[in-house]
Amino acid sequence: MINVIWFGMIALSVLCAGANGRLSQLSSGVMEGAGDAVELSLSLLGSMCAWLGFLRIAEDSGLTQLLAKGFSPIIDRLFPDYKDAPELKGKICMNLSANLLGLGNAATPLGLSAMKAMAERAPGSLPTRGMILFVAINTASLQLLPINMAAMRASCGSASPFGILPEIWVSSLGSLVVVVLACKILEKKYFDGVGPWNR
Repeated sequence: MINVIWFGMIALSVLCAGANGRLSQLSSGVMEGAGDAVELSLSLLGSMCAWLGFLRIAEDSGLTQLLAKGFSPIIDRLFPDYKDAPELKGKICMNLSANLLGLGNAATPLGLSAMKAMAERAPGSLPTRGMILFVAINTASLQLLPINMAAMRASCGSASPFGILPEIWVSSLGSLVVVVLACKILEKKYFDGVGPWNR
């Protein structure tokens, strides 16, 4: 579906540019936009590589297990079904840590790994309350240090790349509180207490 939407937008742009006699401006805009996208990608590559490498080292060295123990009270409260799974809790912890640093791209493979482990423990094919809450928390994504956002602002010439920290803290914390409360309220109504949600 998203491919159809993108194709429609591109086709509409070409038609409008042709109707207004601005095909040359459209071509120039496409080339400039592509060049800017490549520059932005390269500017983000360094920070992404550094943090992905750090997360891999942390996982291989056992730091994830230590983090899981440190965050166990919070993780156990949010995900009571995984109290007896330290490796899974470590994956959840590393995913949450990457999101706290604003590394959404780095958090994605960690989140997929955690979700795969949750699916292996699920009694059926339906999502469990832990899986649903995990997706909701990742969507809200509390960010204490938005590294990617700061890198993008710096690449665009911002004099204070981290100047938006208070706004990000308030908005991301607010969205996180809302989704966690919503999940906990709804799971009391729909969760059967053993397996996946019952409707």
